[in-house]
Amino acid sequence: MESHLARADVAPENALQAGWVGAGKMGAPMSLRLLGAGYPVAVSEPDPDARAALQQAGAATSADLSAVSRCDIVFATLPNDHALRAVVLGSDTEPGLAGVLARGATFVDMSTVSPDASADVAAALDAAGIRYVRAPVSGSTTTAQQGALTVLASGDPAGWDEALPLIRHFSTRQFYLGPGEEARYMKLVINTLVGANAAILAEALSLGASGGLSAEKMVEVINESAVASPLFKYKSSLIVSGDYKPAFTVQQMIKDFTLISDAGRAKGVPLLTAGLILELYRAAANTGHDQDDFFALIKWHSGISAQ
Repeated sequence: MESHLARADVAPENALQAGWVGAGKMGAPMSLRLLGAGYPVAVSEPDPDARAALQQAGAATSADLSAVSRCDIVFATLPNDHALRAVVLGSDTEPGLAGVLARGATFVDMSTVSPDASADVAAALDAAGIRYVRAPVSGSTTTAQQGALTVLASGDPAGWDEALPLIRHFSTRQFYLGPGEEARYMKLVINTLVGANAAILAEALSLGASGGLSAEKMVEVINESAVASPLFKYKSSLIVSGDYKPAFTVQQMIKDFTLISDAGRAKGVPLLTAGLILELYRAAANTGHDQDDFFALIKWHSGISAQ
C-alpha cells in the first residue's frame, strides 16, 4: 500500500484539461479546488444552479457530456450504480464517456458504487482504450471544501500517475491499492466501520442516559478513553447539541450498507452484523430521520429506549 502525502500548490503551465461529471455536494467543492489551483476545468452537470456557480468560478459547463468530451482526464462524483453506468455506457440516444472520450484519455470515478457496476464500466472503457481509475473518497462535504479528503484508488497505474497531481489539490491522503476493484472494496470496508460506530454509540449512549448521564459528560469521557476516535470527536458537537444537520444522511448510509450487503452476498462472506445495522438505519429512516445525519441513530434509539 502506497501513501502519497505531498501536495502541489499550482497547476503546471501545460496543465491537463480536466473534466468533471456531477458537481453536487462533493463534486462542486472538489472541482472548485482544481479551478483555484489553475487547472482548466469543464463540468457536466444537469442542475442549472450548480452550473451557474461553476461558470462564475471559471469552468466551462454543459448539461450533457459535450463540455467534457475533449478533456484529457475526466473525474466523476455520481450518486449510484445506475448513474455510473449511464454516464459511461450511455443510452440508445446518447453516447456515454466510453463513446465520446478519445483513446488514451483517463476516467477517474470517485463515487461510492458496487464492485459489479465498476467492473461493467471497466470492460467498456478498456474496449474504448480509456484508462480507468477507481478512486472513491472518504470524508464529508466539509473535508471536501478544505481539500482534506482521503482517496482510495485502484485501476490503471498510468492513469493513477496522471491523476495524482490533480487529486492532491482536494485530498491529504491518497492510497493506491491495486490494479482492479480493490478501491471499491476498501471503501465498503471503511463505510462498514463508520456506520457501525454510529450504531453501537447510539446503544451505548442510551444505556448511559438511563443511568442519569448527560450526552455532554459521556462524550467528554469517551473522547479521552481508549475508544476515542477522530469520527467520535468530529461528531461530538452534533451529539451534544442534538442538531443532526446532515454531512452524510441516514438515506446515504442505507445505500452504502445495501452495497456492503450485496458485495458480501456475491462473495459468500457472511455479514450478519452489517445486515442488522442496515435494518437499524432503515428503521430510523421510516420514522422520519432519512435526511438527518446518520448519527441521528442516537436520537432514534433514545426515542425507542424511552418508550
